[in-house]
Amino acid sequence: MTTPFPFTAVVGQDDLRLALLLNAVSPAVGGVLVRGEKGTAKSTAVRALSALLPQVPVVPGCRFSCDPASPDPGCPDGPHEAGGGAERPARMVELPVGASEDRLVGALDIERALSEGVKAFEPGLLADAHRGILYVDEVNLLHDHLVDLLLDAAAMGASYVEREGVSVRHAARFLLVGTMNPEEGELRPQLLDRFGLTVEVAASREPDQRVEVVKRRLAYDDDPAAFAARWAEEEAAVRARIVAARELLPSVRLGDGALRQIAATCAAFEVDGMRADIVMARTATALAAWAGRTDVLAEDVRQAALLALPHRRRRNPFDAPGLDEDKLDETLEEFGGSDDDDPDPDPGPDGPGGGGGQPEPDDAPQGGDDTAARPEAGEGGQPQPSGAGEQSAVRASEPFRTKVLSVPGIGEGAAGRRSRARTEHGRTTGARRPRGALTKLHLAATVQAAAPHQRARGRSGPGLVVRRDDLRQATREGREGNLVLFVVDASGSMAARQRMSAVKGAVLSLLLDAYQRRDKVGLVTFRGTDADVALPPTSSVDAAAARLETLPTGGRTPLAAGLLRAHDVLRVERLRDPARRPLVVLVTDGRATGGPEPVALAGRAARLFAADGVASVVVDCESGPVRLGLAGQLAGELGGTAVTLDELRADSIAGLVKDVQRRAA
Repeated sequence: MTTPFPFTAVVGQDDLRLALLLNAVSPAVGGVLVRGEKGTAKSTAVRALSALLPQVPVVPGCRFSCDPASPDPGCPDGPHEAGGGAERPARMVELPVGASEDRLVGALDIERALSEGVKAFEPGLLADAHRGILYVDEVNLLHDHLVDLLLDAAAMGASYVEREGVSVRHAARFLLVGTMNPEEGELRPQLLDRFGLTVEVAASREPDQRVEVVKRRLAYDDDPAAFAARWAEEEAAVRARIVAARELLPSVRLGDGALRQIAATCAAFEVDGMRADIVMARTATALAAWAGRTDVLAEDVRQAALLALPHRRRRNPFDAPGLDEDKLDETLEEFGGSDDDDPDPDPGPDGPGGGGGQPEPDDAPQGGDDTAARPEAGEGGQPQPSGAGEQSAVRASEPFRTKVLSVPGIGEGAAGRRSRARTEHGRTTGARRPRGALTKLHLAATVQAAAPHQRARGRSGPGLVVRRDDLRQATREGREGNLVLFVVDASGSMAARQRMSAVKGAVLSLLLDAYQRRDKVGLVTFRGTDADVALPPTSSVDAAAARLETLPTGGRTPLAAGLLRAHDVLRVERLRDPARRPLVVLVTDGRATGGPEPVALAGRAARLFAADGVASVVVDCESGPVRLGLAGQLAGELGGTAVTLDELRADSIAGLVKDVQRRAA
């Protein structure tokens, strides 16, 4: 067995260690989400935590880790008699991003269930994680249907497995710990709220601390056992402190003054629902127990807010998580005043993991990007000629709800919410012989396949005689996520201040739609003499929004270069992810300038997409009383459709008129 890296040997990352330790003291806190760049010891710290947890008493032979003091009456391996039992180390179960549903929740033997009426159940990872840690690395990349199962189990403390009327239930209470790199995409709000605490981690910029990280890692790699032995005393001390804090926890008093501060803080930061208040209360109580106190102080409430609220105050996917600490201090001071409160707290307890919160984005100096994003004096929002030089970026207008843009046909890509696809989840459309393990039984087709052979198989009882060859897999149709590649014209012809603001608002609205539909996105821009890949295809929609916000404009319109660059991006991405179908969204007024025969070159480039069968939509940004209709012509060359900025809105009057005309016809 591999010797884990010692928890106490992790350099820095005080908030990360504190959040993990608080969950070890009080699992009711609700888990931890660790956000940060790669190479910041996220996974190392989480894996090291399990070695510090106390032993777990279990019923011998029970595959579902029942507590001998109060066994689960509905345990599939039960019933168990209370009393007795054995102890084992707490488990940390890792959920792979690509795990199947059966691997997560367990599997029923459908063949035996149909022919013998026996509930032959093989437990999954949720059963293994009961009364332990369920760790999901790259949790933001987890498939939607697995996220739904996790949400259900976390909410009910139990897992239900149902296959064609055969049902099995078992307890599944676990500490959910996830790590993620925000550059690779954000979490669904429902799953985000399930994590009690969140921590932002980043690599230290202090040379001495970085040197110490390298020294310890090299020493561990050379001899893991010897390195762990060096830290055994510190590990034992933290383990003992966790046990002591658990014993003290029931005696900690959460006074009315602290509760008022918690409620006022959650209200001040406008968090949704009441889960934040409950998590803050449990976290503050755990902080007091960790510090060896029986009273919750204002410093505990402050630290609890820094850990429990940042991920709950986001109003949309493009908001950075974080808290305004000045506002937090003002709220605590205003609603303090009990004898438990400390008007000038020293944040966080001492000892391992006793840090006091990372600097948040709201603390960043103001005026940098903001100043660059404002129109320069004298511009007056007037259109610029197509040959104008580079101009500063403008802010996007307010996003709106867009119409659904989809790829025609039926795909087989990653699960999502945009285009039709053959998926494991959705409405049943037919049946086929299973390829590999049976996952979704089509009962009627299975019975139909087995029925003609009952006499030959010597059927004598009421049950069917079912063979493996009789089983039929249900084919289902659902929705897939696509690769939405935005190709944005940033030339001088698009540079009028109000016009570019509206264009950016439209693209931002489409990005928000892509986030909700679980798409990958990419961004290609063109202006001047060339085109750039502003953002390679990624699941991080907020990264695309950030690149869009700082996009400057000006220069000529190399439309052909933009299309060719987009075509090259799709060619490379097709090799990486062939099942994910692309949707090209070209945002332009259709003009093409610069170089010999720019219009003819753009037409030839557009026909490449039509030849490859790539679905495309041209968002026509032409404005004014006189319109040339160039974007519509370009859409014809692409083999796609054209919509105006007004028609892009889901509630546009033009869209309603078209719907009425279509129905009347």
